[in-house]
Amino acid sequence: MEQIKQWTIDKPTLYSVVKYVLLVVFVFVLIQLVRRLLRKQVTDSTARYKSQKAIEIVGYVVLIFLTVSYFTGNIRDFTLAIGLFSAGVAITLQELILSIAGSLYIFVVKVYKPGDRIEINGIKGDVIDVDSIYTTMMEIGQWVSSDNYSGRIVKLSNSFVFKGPIYNYSSDFPFIWDEFNIPIKYGSNIELAKSIVIEIASKILSEYTANSKSQWQEVVNKYYIEDAQVDPTLAITLNDNWIQFNLRYIVDYKKRRLVKHILNEEIHKVVLETNREVELASTTLELIKIPELSVELKNNQTHANL
Repeated sequence: MEQIKQWTIDKPTLYSVVKYVLLVVFVFVLIQLVRRLLRKQVTDSTARYKSQKAIEIVGYVVLIFLTVSYFTGNIRDFTLAIGLFSAGVAITLQELILSIAGSLYIFVVKVYKPGDRIEINGIKGDVIDVDSIYTTMMEIGQWVSSDNYSGRIVKLSNSFVFKGPIYNYSSDFPFIWDEFNIPIKYGSNIELAKSIVIEIASKILSEYTANSKSQWQEVVNKYYIEDAQVDPTLAITLNDNWIQFNLRYIVDYKKRRLVKHILNEEIHKVVLETNREVELASTTLELIKIPELSVELKNNQTHANL
């Protein structure tokens, strides 16, 4: 620093800028060294990720404090400097400031974390990283059916946590309710059909039902919400074409498509074994009777005078 001071003795402003840049570089280098040390020493991936993010946030705070105190020259002017600084950059850096504030909000309030499945700003996917500016997601849906990965990695500004709703599939309660309809033909043994659907659903979903009950109770105790049915339920509706069975059940949020496939396959297999006592309906047209048609043909002769 003395050599730099001698070199810039006639340029005090240049000396201050060089000194400030060196201090910033030193802080950045120190942050990277600490991050590398944590990466080597901490074996648990979750703890390693959180500790590195914490070091990154601390680094930003240190840089802000260092910048203000350096250019004001007095810690007592810190509040005034912050006010002037905020007024100067509020418009030009509004999105950046909101993103940084959003990252702090996500970290402190635990809106979501890496590994959660969320939907935000119309984008649905699994969170794979949250930094000081962006949330990175592995997208699901779009042109692929159900909850499958599309293959696109999406970076979304953290400022969106202040701009709209955030749907979290896995926070507090990592289960979701799903349902599908089963058309049963009129004339089928309805009681047998009901027992088939409920027995298969209870057997296949037993693990999810058991695991979800205790976790749902924690949600009820934590939030102002009424208790809900987590066991599989069946509702019956009569319409013009068939008897509609609506099966509603609870399932792991990442296994919705697989479980629906297994349920449909097993129900169809058992229904076929009933020897048409229970039949699945379909949209078909049945002609009960063809009306009698009477056709009379008359030959008209035309005479022409030549």
